[in-house]
Parts: sequence; C-alpha cells; structure tokens
Amino acid sequence: MKQFKKRWEITKNWQLLFPLIGLLGLFYSSFKIAGLFRKESHIAFQIAFALLIAFFLLRLVLLIFKKLENKWVVKQRWEIIRIFIVFAITGSSSLLVGRPFIKFIGITKENLNVFVYWILYIIIGLIFYQVLLVTIGYLLGQGKFFWEFEKKMLRRFGLGRYLD
Repeated sequence: MKQFKKRWEITKNWQLLFPLIGLLGLFYSSFKIAGLFRKESHIAFQIAFALLIAFFLLRLVLLIFKKLENKWVVKQRWEIIRIFIVFAITGSSSLLVGRPFIKFIGITKENLNVFVYWILYIIIGLIFYQVLLVTIGYLLGQGKFFWEFEKKMLRRFGLGRYLD
C-alpha cells in the first residue's frame, strides 16, 4: 500500500477514494461489456471475460495516464484519476439530461428525419456536456483545470472571441 500511495502521490487516506472509484468503474464497465457477449453462457463465463476485459482496459488507462501526465498540469498524480472520473460522470450525465430535454421540446424520430434528429441530439448533448463538465469539475475539486479545458475547447469550436 505504501508503494501504491507513493506512486500516485497520495498523502492522505481520503485520496484513496478516487483510485477505488476508478477501479470500481472500470470493473463495472468491463462486466457490462462482457454482458453484451453473454447470450446463453453461464455467469461464470461473463465474470471471467469481464476480468479479462478489465485487465486490458486497465493497461490502456495506465498507458493514457503516462501520455497525459506531462500534458495536464496537476499537483499530484492521483488527480488525473479524479479528472478521468469527472469525464466519465459528465459523459453519462449529459445523455441523461439531454434525452429528456429533447423529448420536452418535442424532438422525436417520428416527427423529424432520423439524420436531423441525431444531429440535434448530438448538438444538445454537447451543450449539456460543456455545462456539466465545468459544474462537476468544480464539485469534485478540479474547477480550475476544467475551466481552462473548457476555454480551450470553446476556442477550438471557434467561440473563443466570446471568452475575452
């Protein structure tokens, strides 16, 4: 445990919460992915397949951490995990908020061309994503990082002139 804390620059025990949440999310996602392939097979097969997927996803995430560690400016390495958790929560939340909003304003696949529906769905989801990213980032203690990230993203969308 000491080696783990040293590697991730964890100085207080409460900071262990973020790697734990990250691992739980990784295993849950792996189990859900493995469930897509489980038709008539036994649950033990799904669990074994989920563990295999989790192993490869963990390797991928650690590789991404190494690449982003130099790009993202954070005080401690464990904060990268917290940033990833914010991205995961925001992505899921933007869909959960966007879908009812689209229904509320009357946009459905039945009254619009499917192509137009999906374009509007993506645009509305992207708008909610931007707002939720900064909000959830602030709630999880990474407000400054996500505000800078948001400004960079808006500049890439050509909306940077509205920030100044």
